[in-house]
Amino acid sequence: MDFISYSEALQIIGDNKCQPKSAKVNLQEAFGKVLNEAIYADRDFPPFDRVTMDGIAINYAAFEADQRVFPIERTIAAGMAKSTLADGSKCLQIMTGAIMPDGVDTVIRYEDISIDNEVATINEAAIKGKQNVHFKGTDKKQGDVILAKGKLLGAPEMNIAAAVGKEALEVLVPPKAMIITTGDELVAIHEQPAAHQIRRSGNYGVRALIENWGAETEMLHLPDDKKLMTDALSAVIKNYQLVVLTGGVSKGKFDFLPDVMEALGVKKHFHKVKQRPGKPFWFGTAENGTTVFALPGNPVSSFMCAAVYIRHWLSTSLSLNIATQNAVIKEDVNFPKPFTYFLECQTQSNEKGQLEAIPSRGNGSGDFANMIDADGFIVLPEGLDKFEKGEVYPFISYRNQF
Repeated sequence: MDFISYSEALQIIGDNKCQPKSAKVNLQEAFGKVLNEAIYADRDFPPFDRVTMDGIAINYAAFEADQRVFPIERTIAAGMAKSTLADGSKCLQIMTGAIMPDGVDTVIRYEDISIDNEVATINEAAIKGKQNVHFKGTDKKQGDVILAKGKLLGAPEMNIAAAVGKEALEVLVPPKAMIITTGDELVAIHEQPAAHQIRRSGNYGVRALIENWGAETEMLHLPDDKKLMTDALSAVIKNYQLVVLTGGVSKGKFDFLPDVMEALGVKKHFHKVKQRPGKPFWFGTAENGTTVFALPGNPVSSFMCAAVYIRHWLSTSLSLNIATQNAVIKEDVNFPKPFTYFLECQTQSNEKGQLEAIPSRGNGSGDFANMIDADGFIVLPEGLDKFEKGEVYPFISYRNQF
């Protein structure tokens, strides 16, 4: 198959999404996962007329009749049962969070009154009826959908789920992933590499990305041995929904992965993408539904492909509609057609609130140390070879979840 474009690769990957399983998990374990049920308000929000300021509660009709001095009948704290103002010419001293008593309808904050000998005097003329009260059911009514199915559960959603008494939630479980490095030149991180060797490292960045998106991961290393690769991958494909390999996917004499995938019956959807970095990039699916990403061995290339394409596959599989982020490029860039260029950039916001991307050019796809100084990739399209300062292009962050 010839090279395909970036947009074609995204389309093919999106068309081959997985079907994630569903599971009920404790609320504290649900953060960052996708809700697989609708959550309903178990009562009105708020459930009572709630006082929002410390001060006094009065009947506004008395204020309209020019009364400004109100003896304090008693004090009401948050958590006390609902009560009633017995004498409409008096007031109640009341605290934030308390239930609004019967017989009063307006709260005046302490800053607008003075109190002497249990008598409150209103010093502020601009008082409005029903002020400083959060009335029952004004946010949600009992039975309203308060969290929709398919919602990504962030910190605010944790509050809401707890507020309606959901100790456990039905969520989508991201696919379990095996991340595999290949190559005889790689040694474990605790080993001292020889002059011709390097430590296995790119798999840790890819793993961190995938785990940041909620997936459970394991790691494995395979030598450049075709039979060992075939035997190991046969077992891995049976037991994992997502298999991510790094290295062994180009045209070198020891790049066995394309042949191994074919021997194992994994259907190839594409092998090469018109992009820099990450041109030799293999994607396929096994008969049992396992998805296989075989990424280039160069660490920047494999990291970029994971940040862009595995992210796209996971978000599509989980039915998350991720808004496209755009950034203003801060420097002129020249890059030859017909490749899509994923350029590492630092980001900042300008005085207009726009995201700006400052190119952080490294020394090629092996310079993974350069990624430390960047926040993501600006995506420069394949049809152009000149990109001018001030132009706006898509930006993919690798610092944030989804």
